[in-house]
Amino acid sequence: MQPQRANFWKSLGPGLLFAGTAVGVSHLVQSTRAGAGYGLALVGFVILANVLKYPAFSFAPRYAAATGTSLLEAYRRQGRWALALYGLVTLGTMFAVQAAVVIVAAGLAQALFGDGLSVTGYAIALTAIAVAVNGVGSFALLDRLMKLVVVVLTASTLVATALVIPQIPWGTVPWVPDVGAWTHADLFFVVGLIGWMPTALDVGVWHSLWTLARRFQTGHAPRVRECLLDFNIGYIGTAFLALCFLVMGAGVMYGRGVAFESSPGGFARQLIALYTENLGSWSGPMIAAAAFGVMFSTVLSVVDGFPRALSGLLQRFRAAEIPHHPELQAPTSTRTYNLILLLVAVGALGLVAFLEGQLKVLVGLATSLSFLTAPVFAILNHRAVQSRAMPLECRPRRWMIRYSLVGIAFQVLFAVYFLWILLFAA
Repeated sequence: MQPQRANFWKSLGPGLLFAGTAVGVSHLVQSTRAGAGYGLALVGFVILANVLKYPAFSFAPRYAAATGTSLLEAYRRQGRWALALYGLVTLGTMFAVQAAVVIVAAGLAQALFGDGLSVTGYAIALTAIAVAVNGVGSFALLDRLMKLVVVVLTASTLVATALVIPQIPWGTVPWVPDVGAWTHADLFFVVGLIGWMPTALDVGVWHSLWTLARRFQTGHAPRVRECLLDFNIGYIGTAFLALCFLVMGAGVMYGRGVAFESSPGGFARQLIALYTENLGSWSGPMIAAAAFGVMFSTVLSVVDGFPRALSGLLQRFRAAEIPHHPELQAPTSTRTYNLILLLVAVGALGLVAFLEGQLKVLVGLATSLSFLTAPVFAILNHRAVQSRAMPLECRPRRWMIRYSLVGIAFQVLFAVYFLWILLFAA
């Protein structure tokens, strides 16, 4: 029993990094807005998005544990076209995604620490800290910090939710969406909500790379069962926290007729003020700290995720195929990683400066892109776990494969419907 417990602790980490990535804009902004604008009517959409994406996300740690390689190698084995497709999607979304995350965190930092800096100034400071943590401390420091941040933000969110529940107008708050009365703006919001619920599906590649980095850090080759337990802790936790933020939005904001501010700083102050008005001024620091902790954890993981994935992508294009045995060296090139780390940081900050007052535009752009690309990664991940590289005993069971196909089908249909509305019915 003791060796098994020790091995689990060595495997623990990538799932919490996933949680830190997921519990950010999708939860603090999108889930809270869902509760504020629709009461509890979008609970089903939040649950459905988490349920349908579960197989595709779970295939990432499964593949990494079973093969000792990342999903990038799985994509390469399907054809260089799959690597190229992943690269194009990443290049097309990375600046918008990182900018959306950083601008929300910067707005909360301004509300928490004062107006000494502009939103762009705070964005630069937070990005610099995240770059230093990832570039200088590398994975080991990121892993330790994220475990602390995830525990603190989870505890803070649970306490805040417990305090808000008595404020919910249970007799008047809607539980069923009035889809017939929805406008295009409502549809676009739901698309954004689903797009990053619990997070963008390409984060599965990051998760597989974090699994390998954790293995390299500890020297322990985790079993599939250990990696899936670590993943399930993070995934189920993020799904539950999404519902917590939706409940908080419904309890504090629904029916008040208050429109969200478009600027990051204004949104952050509005969010904190609405909580303190209902719960008392004493709750302000707790709410602000919890919200900032949520977003800072996302900044840390996103700033690491893109350069880790892109440096791994370049390696897969240049190097020979990894044989069917575990990769025994560091999964990314430090020099390439650091160059891309700085490139993405500068590009994202440029977008922050350009769209500083347009929080909704930036978040809507990033989440909609993730929504449209999700079926692609779901299909690639599905094919990966059924490939010859996967040992037979590590492959998903038949019911999980069927479950995955159902998720893919729904995601394709949703994406096609959204494109049809966008192109022909707008």
